[in-house]
Amino acid sequence: MVTKCTTYQLALKWLMNMSKEPTYLGKVISVTGSSVNIQLTPSVKSGLIMLEGKAHKIGQVGSFVRIPQGYNNLYGIISETNEVGNSHHDEIRVVRVELVGESIGIDFERGISQFPNISDEAHIVTEKDLLRIYGNNDKGQIEIGRLSSADSIKVSIDLDALVNKHSALLGSTGSGKSTSVASLLRSIVTNHQDNTLVLPSSRIVLFDLHGEYSSALSDISNVYSISPEANQEKFIIPYWCVSPDSLIDFLCGNNESLKNKFVDYLISEKTEYIKNNPSLGLSVDQVTQYTPVPFRLNYIWYQLSHYDSVTWNEKEQASPAYTAEGRGDFTNLIAPSFTPPATGSNPPFVGGKGIWKKQLDLMKARILDSQYAFFLKPDEWEPNENNEIEKDLKDLTYGWLGRDKPITILDLSGMPSSRLDLLLGSIIDVLFESAIWSKNLSIGIKQSPLLMVMEEAHRYLSKSNSGFAKNMVRRIAKEGRKFGVGSMLISQRPSEIDETILSQCGTLFAMRINNSTDRAQVKSAMTDGLSSMVDSLPILRTGEAIVTGEAARLPMRFRFRLPKDGQFPDSNDPKVSEAWSKPYQNTDFDNIIVAWRKQKALRD
Repeated sequence: MVTKCTTYQLALKWLMNMSKEPTYLGKVISVTGSSVNIQLTPSVKSGLIMLEGKAHKIGQVGSFVRIPQGYNNLYGIISETNEVGNSHHDEIRVVRVELVGESIGIDFERGISQFPNISDEAHIVTEKDLLRIYGNNDKGQIEIGRLSSADSIKVSIDLDALVNKHSALLGSTGSGKSTSVASLLRSIVTNHQDNTLVLPSSRIVLFDLHGEYSSALSDISNVYSISPEANQEKFIIPYWCVSPDSLIDFLCGNNESLKNKFVDYLISEKTEYIKNNPSLGLSVDQVTQYTPVPFRLNYIWYQLSHYDSVTWNEKEQASPAYTAEGRGDFTNLIAPSFTPPATGSNPPFVGGKGIWKKQLDLMKARILDSQYAFFLKPDEWEPNENNEIEKDLKDLTYGWLGRDKPITILDLSGMPSSRLDLLLGSIIDVLFESAIWSKNLSIGIKQSPLLMVMEEAHRYLSKSNSGFAKNMVRRIAKEGRKFGVGSMLISQRPSEIDETILSQCGTLFAMRINNSTDRAQVKSAMTDGLSSMVDSLPILRTGEAIVTGEAARLPMRFRFRLPKDGQFPDSNDPKVSEAWSKPYQNTDFDNIIVAWRKQKALRD
């Protein structure tokens, strides 16, 4: 049996003969799967070492370690550091390292092909090593910031993996989330010197729920808004390209008999449109309620009203018993008027049952509500009384996907929150259907992929939500890659996002997160065995993040590139102390009430 004295002598001998390389850190003392414990040499006890004229902090959580293996080098990230004592009252520092990749010659790869042995040397990772890992200019790599531990090292991610395998950017309010999103999108499509476009054929659609991003990305984006300002265009989503099931529920509520009759009239209207437009190349036999062709919403309301309240002059129901007020007017939503039914065998005779009045009144109110005009009164996309339109779906998709600027911002800040799910789901549906049916076309989305950036994702992708938007995003998460559609979720509450959707995000950007429940959700979603890094999320600086997953060569802590003046989102916190310290002024609230009534955010 080896005595304690002998053990101590062996340790001294090891220290006497240790590597003379200045990067020497310590030796491997245990290996458990991809986790390695390294005992640090006493020469780095101060926690600071000078290499190549630069100071390196030793043993910090999140820093890198290199373990030579002959021609290869294993790389790991420190996830834990401890200090333990021995029988001679000496303090021994031990760090826990998670192995994440290896270099074979000059090439770096994620994953490892071999494990280290006990007593193998461990070394500090220098900037030269980091450049081998991160400092490449391969096609498809985009620079997004700088390493937190080495500001001279540029951080790049793989664009193909970012888009094809989906991503999520998560962070609490005040962590710099909106600014980082703006910086990331600008990094994708422009260079870092003069913001000239480097990917001019990019297709990025950003769902901006608070109207924050037009100020940050105006030079590289086309902005569509429900309440457009200067240099913005009006946002339109025609009702006739929306899922009919969701549309009927929105207009009339849940009534099965009314829904069935609505669908009958809907198919009849679409069939008539196809007959009158042979240039579409569609057969009437192909028409279903889901065929995206126009129909007259006012006319269907009129037909339903007629069916529900009609009385007849004959038992054979040959002629309706109109009153003196007449047949009504569907263009102005005036319902037909009928003589009440008589008793016995006398005319007029009962026709409609009069059971849908409540639902039809709701439908009329929806159509007339100005806050839904962008949807139910879609300008040139609204069919006239002859069911003719000035603009078709090709004009809509061209506006969102085919314009001269790489980013399209859909400013949905004026959208009624109660209908966010339906309308946002409809937008995603239009985009995804365009991708599916253009799969084999040279101008299709698979040939020029689309990235959908979804702000405030927790609002419509929550675990309890079962709406249209969530179903569409789930479908994209599972099938989007096959059709060239990628998604990026932005959220301050990752714990509220459906786990199935979040688990499909191949790349995670985790910014400062204070809530323990949210951190636990991020930890469970990490794929690199580095969940212990999540424990540092509460202390990340503003604009700093940990990125892990498919698009990152290694998990890393970095800072996003700071935008230039004039390129920040409109999401700054109010300056409370400055505003409250101003002299009192009498305030006129007229404009506030006008904006409220118009459902439009006005400017002075």
